[in-house]
Amino acid sequence: MFGTIRNAQGEKLDYTFHPGSAASKVIVVLGHGVTGNKDRAFVMALAEGLATAGIPALRFSFSGNGASEGRFVDSTITKEVADLGAVLDALKGHTLGYVGHSMGGAVGVLRASQDARIGFLVSLAGMVHTADFAQREFGMVTPGGSFMWDDESCPLSQAYMDDLTGIVSVVDHAPAIRVPWLLVHGNEDDVVPLQDSRDMLARANAPKELCEIPGAGHVFSGEATAVMVEKVVGWVKGQIG
Repeated sequence: MFGTIRNAQGEKLDYTFHPGSAASKVIVVLGHGVTGNKDRAFVMALAEGLATAGIPALRFSFSGNGASEGRFVDSTITKEVADLGAVLDALKGHTLGYVGHSMGGAVGVLRASQDARIGFLVSLAGMVHTADFAQREFGMVTPGGSFMWDDESCPLSQAYMDDLTGIVSVVDHAPAIRVPWLLVHGNEDDVVPLQDSRDMLARANAPKELCEIPGAGHVFSGEATAVMVEKVVGWVKGQIG
């Protein structure tokens, strides 16, 4: 429907569109977290839930991830902010919302704080304190010679670590977001602490809400998937009338 989407480097971004209602001018864009892609089970479930409710959704893989072109070792928050911009460019003429998971949540905060095309924002277990995350998860791993969480398909790069460390935290960007904002976080998340979302909530000036899901981990697996989907779909419906 939207043809080939390419980022600033000319890399093709793989995406799947869920039409929803043909009459809708709203499209919700879904972005994944680090080492993920558009086909993570809970991302697919959310896209399908939105479409079933009549809300079109587009899930995509950032460059270097999934079937998108590019190298995984070049994947950084900064590059992915630009990737998201390329997707928004392709959806010109629609009212847009963005849902970002984990690192994709940090991407959403940075993009929404500077890009008025995002009309509402959802952060799913959103990464906030990026330098802390880098040290906590990969501080004992050698960039260029080791892998993220021992996954050989996801080599840890110095560019990734430098980007996380240089950003430090996206919490200072929270006051710049002026659109409705839903934060969803599981209270058993062992990758991005629930406190990250609480810190964002405290700094946000926009209409905001934090939904804490008891028993949910970082990827909203099992019963938490349905709870998350129901919450997000219901909230999005409230934003678009």
